[in-house]
Amino acid sequence: MRVSDFEELAQHQGEAARLEFLYGKLGVKAVPDGDHREIVRWLARRILPLRDELWLYPEVDMKVESYRKGRARADAVLAPDGVYQGQGDWVDPESALMVVEVTSYDSDTTRRDRIEKPKAYAEAGIPVYLLIDRDTCETVVYSRPYNGVYSMTVRLPFGEPLELPSPVGITLDTQPLKDLVR
Repeated sequence: MRVSDFEELAQHQGEAARLEFLYGKLGVKAVPDGDHREIVRWLARRILPLRDELWLYPEVDMKVESYRKGRARADAVLAPDGVYQGQGDWVDPESALMVVEVTSYDSDTTRRDRIEKPKAYAEAGIPVYLLIDRDTCETVVYSRPYNGVYSMTVRLPFGEPLELPSPVGITLDTQPLKDLVR
C-alpha cells in the first residue's frame, strides 16, 4: 500500500478504531477509553506547570519511520506550544520532544506499542518515547535515539519517581498511576 492510499483511507475511518501504517502494514488501534484519557490528562497536569513553553498535544497523527513512510497515531506529543499551527493532517516529528503511548487492552498492543513504535519513533529522531503500560503497571522511557533505535531504556513500576531525560528534563511522581489503572 502506498502512503497516499493510506492517508486517503484514514480520512474515511469510523469512530470505532484508528488506523496506522507502520512498516508497510495497515494496523488498527483501539479508540482510547476513559482511563486512557485520564492518564494523558494526568500527564499534562504534571508536565505543563513545569514547562509552560510546551504543550502536550493529545492524539497526534505523525509521520514516522525511515524516510517518513510510516504513519502513527500517538496518544500524545510534547512539543513547543503552537508548533503545529498550519500543518496538515500528518505532522513531521522534528519538533516533538517526547511522544507518549498508553497501552490499550487489545491483541496488537505488544507488537504496536512495545516493538514497532519504539523503532519507528527512534527512526524519526524523537528524543524521548514514554510508554505507560497498563498491562504491566509500569512506565518505560526510551531515549537517546541512535542509528534508528533507542540506546537507553528505563523500566519502572508505577509509584517510582520517573525521570524524563533531556530535552524534557523533569521528574514525575507516578504514584497516581496506581489509582488510574484498573
